[in-house]
Formats: sequence, C-alpha cells, structure tokens
Amino acid sequence: MRWIPLIILLILLQWYAFQALKTITYNKIWWVLYGLIVTLIIGSLLYQIFNFDRSVGWTPSINYTIGWFIALITGQLVLIPILFIEDLSRIAVGIYRFFSTEQKFYLPERRKLITQIAMALSAVPFSTLLYGMYKGRYNYRVLRYTLEYDSLPESFDGFQITQISDLHCGSFDNLDKVAYGISLINDQKSDLILFTGDLVNNKSSEARPWVEKLSGLEAPYGKFSVLGNHDYGDYNQWESEAAKQENMNEMYQMHKDMGFNLLLNESRYVEKNGERIALVGVENWGAGRFKKAGDLEKSITNIESEDFKILLSHDPSHWEAEVLPHSYPFQLTLSGHTHGFQFGIEIPGWVKWSPIQWQYKQWAGIYEEKEQKLNVNRGFGYLAYPGRVGIWPEITVITLKKRNLLV
Repeated sequence: MRWIPLIILLILLQWYAFQALKTITYNKIWWVLYGLIVTLIIGSLLYQIFNFDRSVGWTPSINYTIGWFIALITGQLVLIPILFIEDLSRIAVGIYRFFSTEQKFYLPERRKLITQIAMALSAVPFSTLLYGMYKGRYNYRVLRYTLEYDSLPESFDGFQITQISDLHCGSFDNLDKVAYGISLINDQKSDLILFTGDLVNNKSSEARPWVEKLSGLEAPYGKFSVLGNHDYGDYNQWESEAAKQENMNEMYQMHKDMGFNLLLNESRYVEKNGERIALVGVENWGAGRFKKAGDLEKSITNIESEDFKILLSHDPSHWEAEVLPHSYPFQLTLSGHTHGFQFGIEIPGWVKWSPIQWQYKQWAGIYEEKEQKLNVNRGFGYLAYPGRVGIWPEITVITLKKRNLLV
C-alpha cells in the first residue's frame, strides 16, 4: 500500500510529460514509442523494487534500471516546470478573457515553441546522464598532488603514494575497461599503494572475479588497505550470524589474496634509509547512521606522537569529528566514501560543485587545517547510478615533499 502514492505520482508525471509530446507532433508512432520506453523503464524499476533480494543485493541490472529511471525523471524535472508555468499563463489568459469581453472561458492552446524549447532543455540532462552510463563510469582520471610538510623525514622527500578507493566490485560489468583502470594504477609506479575501503557492494564474493587482477598491483613499499561501510555485509540479508561472519572472514582473505595488508584499527611503519613514517588504519567510522567500528585510540597504540602519520579512514566525516581534535597530529588522512555523488561540475580554479556537498563538508580533493591535510578520493567504481558525470573515477597520486624552511 505504501507504494501506491508513488505509483500514482509517477503516472501523473508521465501523463503530463506526454502532453508535451502531443503538442509538438501528431505522429502516433512517436506517441507509442514514448509510451513503450516509459513503461519499460518504470515497469523495470517497480519489478526490481518488489523483487529485490537482499541476499543478492546491488547487481548491474539493478544499477542500469536505476540509471535509466534517473535519466528519465531528471529530464522530466526540467520539462514539467516549464510546461506548468506555461499552463498557468494559459489559465490566466482564459480567466482574463472570461471577465473581459468574450464572457466565456477560453483556454488557449499550449504554444508549440515553448514546448519545443522545454523538450530541448530536458534532453540535455537526459542525454548527459546516459553518456555518464555509457562512457563516464570508466573514464579514469589520474589526479596528482604535491603536499609539503615540515615534519616529513628527509628520506621520504619525493615519496610517492597512489590512493584508490571505493571499487564496488559488484557493480563492474566490463572486464577490459576495469583491467585498463587497474593497469593505470600500476603505471604510476608509486612507492606505496593505499586502498581506503568499499571493495564490494554487499558481500565479499563480488570481489572474487577481480582478485587476480588486483593482486597484480605492485609497489616497492607495499600495499595497505582498510574497510569501508559496504565491506561488513551490513546491507545484505544473511540466513544466520554465522553466515555473516563467514562472509567477513572471506573479506579478510580477499585482501590477503590481493596482496593488501589490511589494517584493522592498527598501524605499521614504513622504513627508508633508517627513517620511518607510520601508516594508521581504522575500520569504518562514519557520522550519522554509518557504522562506527573505527577505534582511533587502538590504532595508534604502537606509534609515537612525533611520528609522521598517514591515516587511512574510509569516511571523511571522521576527520573533523575525531582526527583534527586528537592530541596526536595526523599529517595526512586519506578517505573516500562520497564518490563525489558521481555527478557534479569541476573546473579547476573556477568551480567545484556537487549535491554531495550538502551532506559532506569535505567531499572531494585536498582539504587543509594547518599542518594536517585530508584527501577525499572520488572513487574508482560506482554504486546505484551506473555512471559518472563531471565527477570521474579517480586514481590519486600524492607526492610528499619536505618543506624547505630556508625559503
């Protein structure tokens, strides 16, 4: 019963949008074609909703259904307000004529030109979102940052780190494209590779087809990882707690099979020429409804306050909530989680916008608070909407530099 208002609203929206098509063409073939497309998209969505299996979770077919629906509705949300304003003006004209000379209510026809303009404008977001599904989701970008620190040990001047995040392996459906992205990570030839969580969507088995490819990632100083909120199996329906724990054990094994040293509220030292930096990895800690398994105090048990520290923490909300106020300085925190909403506008030096900024203050790129810095990776994969528009899948390359205090 709770779905009935939504279904009625969808029907009304489609009827209203259909009136625009009738205004610009009398060819019934186009009417039938439009009706079939809309029925297929909405019918598929309702089918997926009513038959969603939480033991299977997000699949590529669900993602595509959501993607087409988002593209359709977004286009209509541009179209319908324009038509609604036009209809209000028509009604106003009809009322004016009724009380002036004609003494009868006459509703002018909707202007074809206005409708054509509205249809053209609505085609922009519709086609853009389809492009994001076709091309954007595998449009990998390498973003490079050079970060300077007073406290960086001399031996690590020029040390290069590659960060990846949010693979969401359960969404992948193109082996060649993903393989290219993975090879692009290796092409950076970084000293260290760090993965900041969300290997899967729902369960560890989603990563199994990609273990061999991901195990081929190489870095002379190692590969380290943490868990994201999707990695715990909390969004899946398990037949028992034992089954959920078995999934968790498999997740641990996946990281090991891929050659990643999984940090579960713990730390490791990376040494070079007798000097060292500390890698600190917390389990997921997220604001609001997200899992708070991260234990920052436990993770720093074996390191010192004066150590140069790189913290891996999946959710960037952790940075302001616990990292910045901490008595230990964390020179660099690496996060992911937001995906940059997979949609936005980024023009370096001019504009950086995404709807995700209404939820996360730090949502993509570098943020600084004195000597402490945060990078929020936009994610390698995608979830729900199977595409990206303006916010492309990211491989981050960070070069650490010792600040020259004499300059």
